[in-house]
Amino acid sequence: MTAADLNVILPEILLALYAMGALLVGVYGSQDRMAKALTWVTAAVLLLVGAWIALSDDAGLGFSSMIVKDGFARFAQVTILLSAAAVLVLSVEWMERHAILKFEYPIIVVLSVIGMMIMVSSGNLLTLYMGLELQSLALYVLASLRRDSVRSTEAGLKYFVLGALSSGLLLYGISLTYGYAGSTEFAAIVAAASGGQVSLGLLFGLVFVIAGLAFKVSAAPFHMWTPDVYEGAPTPITTLMATAPKVAAMAMFARVTYGAFGGAVADWQQIVVVLSVLSMFLGAIAAIGQRDIKRLMAYSSIAHMGYALMGLAAGTAAGVQAMLLYMAIYVVMNLGTFAFILTMTRDGRETTDISSLSQLSKVHSGWAMALLVLLFSLAGIPPFLGFFAKLYVLQAAVDAGLVWLAVLGVIASVIGAFYYLRIVYFMYFGEEKDPLDGDMNPVSWAVLTASAAIMVLGIVNLFGLEGVAAAAAATLVL
Repeated sequence: MTAADLNVILPEILLALYAMGALLVGVYGSQDRMAKALTWVTAAVLLLVGAWIALSDDAGLGFSSMIVKDGFARFAQVTILLSAAAVLVLSVEWMERHAILKFEYPIIVVLSVIGMMIMVSSGNLLTLYMGLELQSLALYVLASLRRDSVRSTEAGLKYFVLGALSSGLLLYGISLTYGYAGSTEFAAIVAAASGGQVSLGLLFGLVFVIAGLAFKVSAAPFHMWTPDVYEGAPTPITTLMATAPKVAAMAMFARVTYGAFGGAVADWQQIVVVLSVLSMFLGAIAAIGQRDIKRLMAYSSIAHMGYALMGLAAGTAAGVQAMLLYMAIYVVMNLGTFAFILTMTRDGRETTDISSLSQLSKVHSGWAMALLVLLFSLAGIPPFLGFFAKLYVLQAAVDAGLVWLAVLGVIASVIGAFYYLRIVYFMYFGEEKDPLDGDMNPVSWAVLTASAAIMVLGIVNLFGLEGVAAAAAATLVL
């Protein structure tokens, strides 16, 4: 271990030291009064680390190529840190209202974020697995954080059991890959998978690795945990699951397919195409019958991961760029939408029934307008930014010769638009019912309006993200 090695993972080390220090402060301090302040401080720390990584241009390998610090890792890590910080800020009022804001909460989130950062910067399958498990174990705990709720406990248990299954698939794939490539290092696997026919054993390893990764991105047919966990977990935790971990998992997916199996694009491309098609259509169709907005957002996330996978399936740098842009825009849309969901109350009780949004425009016209913009963007309706996110991945698929995949993507998008427009219908033309009576706190209102504004103003030049994403993709796809 050298100073250069430590410098490569310095942000992760600092976050780990902060988590341990915060744990000591929480244990020996006044725990109930400490929780709120610790959550805000943790959000600030994540923002500062994200800004530091964004402004740095360090690149290199650490720990014998087990950690890779490049433009791709920086883009993913900054997105993860900023979205996790936003979730922490959004969750304070909700967690206090439901009396579950404990000092452990922000610490577990930080540990999960460290795992995500390792996932997206791994240069070795074992390092990747370590980061993945650190993230997953923290999320299992967070999903069941509301211990007095049967649904929250059930969500955590389901997530844990199915997550263990996916980890088993991934580990089996890693063992096969090691057996046939002779190494778990990405560079060695690329060499083994290049220059001719890929061995059958290595292909089996690839299939099992992708199956394990598909679970983490909620891609069909490995999506079965998503609706139940989204619905049962505390809403702030659902918000976290819908943002930062999705970015980490998709970036990890790209890192493995392009970084480790870059010499077998034709082989894994077929698998990713199937996952993309199944996810787009299952998410679009299954969401139509949902009445709970959190379950609807779960199926929405499955569909959106299908579009992101379309970018990866292109097998080009433009496809990776489109995926990165899609994930960044997706995170902003979800943060804004969940900022609203967190404030949905009636008679002092939380409600997630879509019908409770009836005639929202008459009671809270500003809320309704901001949510309308976000829903239109999620549906991919022009001229909002979500439309351009889908346009990028569709264009990448067309340029890669996957015209039929792009056509299927358009069809799935049209089907999916129905359930977003149905919410808009409820808000503006629904039957008269008892309206939502909760007040939106300043933080949620700021996130909601800022997200909606980004969906409108970002169409000018994507806030410069296009060039940043292109540079990030170029460091991965050589």
